Amino acid sequence: MVNEEAVKRCVRCGEYKPRAAFARKRSNLDGLQRHCRDYATRYHCRAPEPQVHGPEDEVPIGHKRCRGCGEVKPHGDWHRKGNRPASRCKSCRAAQGPADHLKRRYGRTLAERDAMIAAQRGLCAICLDALPVHVDHCHRTGRVRGVLCFNCNSAIGKLGDHPDAVRRAAAYLEGNSWKPILVAPGVYQLPS
Repeated sequence: MVNEEAVKRCVRCGEYKPRAAFARKRSNLDGLQRHCRDYATRYHCRAPEPQVHGPEDEVPIGHKRCRGCGEVKPHGDWHRKGNRPASRCKSCRAAQGPADHLKRRYGRTLAERDAMIAAQRGLCAICLDALPVHVDHCHRTGRVRGVLCFNCNSAIGKLGDHPDAVRRAAAYLEGNSWKPILVAPGVYQLPS
């Protein structure tokens, strides 16, 4: 048999090799790794296996298959995610974006939003003129109020969602001055 002092058996490849073929590891009783350096090199430095594709999975270099639509598109049709393209192409992400936003922000689906627009007869709930596309919600409670056009939704937002500010704006537009009236020194009365 082989001299036990000069050699050691590798637990991975099963071969008896000289002790110099093993890297050091202080925590082991003999002070050496359990596997040889050759096995560690083969294990850690192996080249990645090439992917096996069928004839229908031929993707040219510089292209990628979209998980959303299944089409093969060039890398220019993808958003970058770090240093590699994302899993869905730009057109699939653009189509899915509004649905994801509605679900994440308001807890609604596109069908529920379309039902709200149909209940408003396809018109903005405030101006009754434009096509409603923006979901309006209360910023304090988060409750969805309706679907408005861009101008009406931004006007409500600029007025801070305060009903009194909207009333004063309406009175101003109707020609009623809402300037406070001085009743006594330091005391002002707002018009009703």
